[in-house]
Amino acid sequence: MKIKFIIITSILFIGTSFISIEKTGSPVIKIEWVKNLEGDFSFKEKWSYPEFIYKNSFGQLSCDGSCPNEINHMKDARGKIYKDSLKSFYKIIDTTHIFHSLKSKNRMYEYSGTQFIEFNKLKSGVIRGESFNNVSTHSYLVIELKNESCAAWVDFNSIRDLGKHIFPLKTGTIKIDKTLFKKGIVKAIFDFQFKNTLKPKEKLFWKGKIYSKIKQAI
Repeated sequence: MKIKFIIITSILFIGTSFISIEKTGSPVIKIEWVKNLEGDFSFKEKWSYPEFIYKNSFGQLSCDGSCPNEINHMKDARGKIYKDSLKSFYKIIDTTHIFHSLKSKNRMYEYSGTQFIEFNKLKSGVIRGESFNNVSTHSYLVIELKNESCAAWVDFNSIRDLGKHIFPLKTGTIKIDKTLFKKGIVKAIFDFQFKNTLKPKEKLFWKGKIYSKIKQAI
């Protein structure tokens, strides 16, 4: 079984109805559709390996961290993968090039960065996007699109003693390329401010650019 991003395994809330965040008092904002959205989206040409995958001192792609136990006997004491184990090793470890889909900056708790957001079209017709978490990023952005409206919030699940929190959208804007959207691609520029339900006096925001294909939810 190939290792995947821990963040990819985040559960999609398939049964969640559109704009479920309304219950927390989050406003729904109007999408600004743009025929040809301009800006530098060159980040989409960059890619990374899945989390924990790296190139060792022997020039081999290896895994360090949360890795399958089956690979332990395939490396020597120096971490070099045995030549006769390479084929089996790469059947277990996923070394796929994952292209970046998000370039952003924010002020959030327990956040060390992410370059990925995945959009799925749910059975309800909602287009739902979630940014990826990793071993040191525990705040992720959720965006729901339907017709002319956008709902957004941040889901924070602390690994410390801060608990689990939802930060609802306070105000914001989002521009989406309409031509590409019709072709199943979210190309967008967004600028969101969120209500801090943990520490009300501290401002929270998330803004940036998105270029991500829309997938069908399972």
